[in-house]
Amino acid sequence: MLGELAGYLVTGLGTGCGYALVGSGLVAVYRVTRVVNFAQGAFAVVGAMCASSFLTALPHGIAELGAVAVAAVVGLLVGLVATGTTPQAALIVTLGLAVFAYAVEVLVWGDQPRSFAGVPGAVTIGDSRVQSHYLLIIGVTLPVFAGMALFFTRTDTGKALTACASNRYAARVIGIDVRRMGLLAFTIGGALGGLAGVLVTPVQQITFDTDVTLIVNGFAAAILGGLTRPAVALAGGLLLGVTQALVAGYGNAAHQTDIALGLMLAVMIWRAARRPAAQEEPA
Repeated sequence: MLGELAGYLVTGLGTGCGYALVGSGLVAVYRVTRVVNFAQGAFAVVGAMCASSFLTALPHGIAELGAVAVAAVVGLLVGLVATGTTPQAALIVTLGLAVFAYAVEVLVWGDQPRSFAGVPGAVTIGDSRVQSHYLLIIGVTLPVFAGMALFFTRTDTGKALTACASNRYAARVIGIDVRRMGLLAFTIGGALGGLAGVLVTPVQQITFDTDVTLIVNGFAAAILGGLTRPAVALAGGLLLGVTQALVAGYGNAAHQTDIALGLMLAVMIWRAARRPAAQEEPA
């Protein structure tokens, strides 16, 4: 059993990277607009479905990039509808758009699971054989998060987004177009969600309602950092993915979603318990 541990860890890290990308998309939107974007999982499904269609005519690489671009455009369209309202109203709007996406996806691609070929072959890790594609998922995700960190800290646009996240009123006073930054955040969220779908689909089939699993696990990853820190969303996604892989390997895979829900509940209880103490400190 211990010989299989390394294989479970790699599989879990690969799966967790997908959760982290979805979670970081939630973070990108929330930290700028204060909107919890429940359409984030739909971006991953759109990206995956588009990639499966594009691959019938385009080579790998171009097809996946095109699918991510489509997901980014869908993210922008959701942002156009959701921004300009209160965060509470926008939450309902994004939830409604996620449900509406079901009808569009079934109409365009049908209701059967879809997948496509990823990196071929498998590697031996410990006593386990692990699909090589999991290494690609990890190898793409980590540079993406490094690039995001550089973008938010080293570019003017990234600093403008960070300013909106810190204080929207102050950002508006110094001339930053807060609405435009919100739309950019939704576009980034769409691209990150689409990338998650493109990367995960070769190892996990995608259907029109897979967004439920993705949004639950992505939200669980993001909530560890209070929906404001992408790096913590990455750590949360990896932790969640590894934990689920170990539970599936050594226990019962049916409890994987329970783990995500339990993690969210525990974090929210922990944060609620700390809030009164944090509020008393300034006094």
